[in-house]
Amino acid sequence: MNESWAPDACTLPTAERPFRVAEFDQLFATYLRNVNRVDPQTVDLLLEPAAEATAADLIARESECCSFFTFTLSGAVNLRITVPPARTDVLDGLVARL
Repeated sequence: MNESWAPDACTLPTAERPFRVAEFDQLFATYLRNVNRVDPQTVDLLLEPAAEATAADLIARESECCSFFTFTLSGAVNLRITVPPARTDVLDGLVARL
């Protein structure tokens, strides 16, 4: 993934970003079942139930460095990702990877 979509507000060290991106890519490649772009600021992802622990760990770590993301994990692994209006480009970059 091209890390250029990651804004300056992300506090994850630049050297670690490719590894984090690879983790998201692996999560989605392995477990993603459906994508629904609710609106410019929101995307709902349906993951396979086996993804729950992996997704929970990854989004917890991502929340520590990128506070503009809001992740909500619920149900049979429904993952909602929201961003503020000024960060829709970041969500666009993430969705483009799916």
